[in-house]
Amino acid sequence: MFEKLIQELQRINGTHQISVPIRPDKDGYVDKECPDKKCLFQFKVHEDDWKNIFKEEKVFCPMCRNEAAAKSWFTAGQIKWARQRAKEHIHGMVNNAFIEGARHFNENQPRNSFLKMSMNFTGKPGMKYIVPIAAGQAMELKIACKECSARYAVIGSAFFCPCCGHNSAEETFENAVRKVEAKIQNIELVRTSLLAVSKDAAENTCRSMIETSLNECVVAFQRFNEVSFAKKFPAVNIRMNAFQNLEAGAGYWQQNLGKSYSDWISQTELDELVIYFQRRHLLCHTEGIVDQRYIDNSRDPSYQVGQRVIVKEKDVTHCLRIIQKVIESLKAEL
Repeated sequence: MFEKLIQELQRINGTHQISVPIRPDKDGYVDKECPDKKCLFQFKVHEDDWKNIFKEEKVFCPMCRNEAAAKSWFTAGQIKWARQRAKEHIHGMVNNAFIEGARHFNENQPRNSFLKMSMNFTGKPGMKYIVPIAAGQAMELKIACKECSARYAVIGSAFFCPCCGHNSAEETFENAVRKVEAKIQNIELVRTSLLAVSKDAAENTCRSMIETSLNECVVAFQRFNEVSFAKKFPAVNIRMNAFQNLEAGAGYWQQNLGKSYSDWISQTELDELVIYFQRRHLLCHTEGIVDQRYIDNSRDPSYQVGQRVIVKEKDVTHCLRIIQKVIESLKAEL
């Protein structure tokens, strides 16, 4: 009577697999999540590239470069949805088997029997299809890897291609620019929000945001120069942190490329950049207190030894614009 139910239970207990489809967002991207518990960075990859370019054995996290097989990159939300839909599907299979058993029992009752029997199952029939996992909200920052052309999308920043693991100097620099610009643009919003808590907290937090932004400008400049130089002139050895020093970095480019920073920006801009770099050095190593070395290296007449340097939003923005001008000219040369 319940042969169908027995068959279904054997299927479920055997090799029966349940596939839950994943729906891409409106731009064709599907959600992924880093499986490393320390990271759990969420991003998206284009559905076509995931099928045609990505490798089953290795995918990379765009944030931390963790490596794992392609089957490991489902999001926590997707796993939760899939488990729930799988339970519903199995429950529906069992219900359908009961319904089929009851129908078969009723259809095979003797027609002229004195005793009439019927069976009724009140469970809900199972659906013939599984509802796909809905895509998360589209991510604004879309990137195409310059090495393998894989398309992916993130919120905020990404440092590595999830398909080939490539670390792009240009992409890293652009990430840094976006981050600095966002911090500077939101200074007043942060200040206003914190004033309700504490004037001291508001002032200290905003000053820290501005000063760390200047540091991020210099680090972004250094990183782009280091990676680009090593790629262009792999046989030339450069000393550690050479491109944090404008004079030293300029020397490497001049000796090997035949051009340097003074060819791409004015002398006034170069002098200003030297001051910004030197102020950043003070903030990182002396809590911003001016020493004689700063006076000698920056030729900045506005400070005396023992004072503390002041950095404003406009200083960070101006520094960033000069750096971008250098980087764009350098990219054109390379």
